[in-house]
Amino acid sequence: MSKVTKDPRINVWHISLIYAIVQLAYRQNEKEIVRVSRSKLMKLSHIATFPTYHKYFQQLQDLGYIEYKPSYHPGFRSIVKIIKFKIV
Repeated sequence: MSKVTKDPRINVWHISLIYAIVQLAYRQNEKEIVRVSRSKLMKLSHIATFPTYHKYFQQLQDLGYIEYKPSYHPGFRSIVKIIKFKIV
């Protein structure tokens, strides 16, 4: 997380989303590939609006912190790959 907090492009909303992803990874006992849903990430990150969520989630992808593989099937969650920092 120290890499993230030292990056001047990152703000509190990015950190909140990253924390939510890391929290899900911990719950799933994963270090790199995390199964996510938008509703779960929004709840854990305390982001209440879709535009805010999508803006900062997209920026995390653009900045190279995560890779996102959407699932268009209602029974399967999407996948986020953490690529710029490691969970220890």
